[in-house]
This record gives sequence, structure tokens and C-alpha cells, in this order.
Amino acid sequence: MAKYGMVINLEKCAGCAACSIACKNENNVPDGIFWSHYITETVGEFPNVTYNYISTLCNHCDDAPCVNACPLNPKAMYKSDNGITMHNHEACIGCRACEKACPYSVISFNETEPFGEWRSGDAAELTKKVGGDIIPYSNPDREITYAGIRSAKKVEKCTFCDHRVANGEKPYCVDSCPANARTFGDLDDPNSEISKLLSNNKATVLLPNANTKPNVYYINKFDVKE
Repeated sequence: MAKYGMVINLEKCAGCAACSIACKNENNVPDGIFWSHYITETVGEFPNVTYNYISTLCNHCDDAPCVNACPLNPKAMYKSDNGITMHNHEACIGCRACEKACPYSVISFNETEPFGEWRSGDAAELTKKVGGDIIPYSNPDREITYAGIRSAKKVEKCTFCDHRVANGEKPYCVDSCPANARTFGDLDDPNSEISKLLSNNKATVLLPNANTKPNVYYINKFDVKE
């Protein structure tokens, strides 16, 4: 069984946010929520100023605090055999324990019914015409393994596009990156591209002192800060 992870090459990353846009399109992510996001920071004093753009997403940690914090049995937030940290939307009780436990702030909570603008007023008629309760432009492929559109009072997060991975494809953020800054693959395969990148480069992770054993790594032009 593969163990999946991702390497983000910050030297190649152009900060275009194509990954964030692609993720929203692929996973029907509602307004105000980002499964794929970023951190921006300005470091130094004029004229020696550096602008950093750091892409972020669920780190799919081996020792995932979100899984440990979930009070359910079986857990709504859980680890798949392939290393992906998954979420059972139907089982989730919306207690937000996982969200509070995540040190990376990459788990979001739907306070209200997502895409409410498509369910009221003139837009409601359009919604009915294109698919009943399904919003226009939604991606039905997302529903293969997970709720296509999550409901109110539930959490949601990046799943490495598990529906695509199950079909032998890469996460959509990887395929959509115009700079090829993201590499996805099997960490347990020494011959995989991602394993070779990690062998040949000094890799860092976000918040190393959190001791979560994340499976998203950064190479090049990245100074670890706590």
C-alpha cells in the first residue's frame, strides 16, 4: 500500500494561487473556506526586504492531532491505509474538536448552509433548472468518495483529492500548477519522484516542533519559523 505525500518547491512557486482556485473548483469548496491556501509575509527592513509566499494545505500527518481529538468511535476524522487523513461527513457531529486541535489551522467549519446564495432569490430558480439542490458548476466527481457539497455545522478540509487518487490521478492542485511546483506520490517507494526529491534536497515542514509527522514537505527558499 502506498503512503502518499507532497513536496512543494518554493523556488518554483510563483504565488499565483492557481492551486487554491483549482481546489475550489474540483472540490466545490464554498466561499470563505480554503482547503488549499497560503501564508504571505514580508521579512526584513528596507531596502533588504523579502516577500515570502508559502502554500498550505492539510499536512496529512502520521500523528494527526485532528484524528486524536475526534471523540467518536469509529472516528469521523481518520487515517486511511494510504496515509491520507480523511473525514466522514455523515458521521461528523460538528463538535469542532479536530479544528481546534489542528496546529496548522487547515480545518474549516461551515457555520451556515454552503452556497446559500444559490438557494434563495432569483438564483434558486437557476439552481432548480441545473440540478435541484446541486449548485451550478459543481463537480459531481467529488461525490465519488465524499459529500459533494458539505452541509451546515460540519467541518471540511483537503483530502489530497482522494477521489482522483483512487482513479490513479494526482490531486488537482498538482495538475493545475503552471510552474510544476508541486510533486505528489508514494513516500514509501524509493524510486518515486517525490522520494528522489526528498533524498536530493533539504526538506522542511511547517511547525516542526508540533511533532505531528506531516507528509507535506517544502524545499528551497523556506526558512522555518515557529
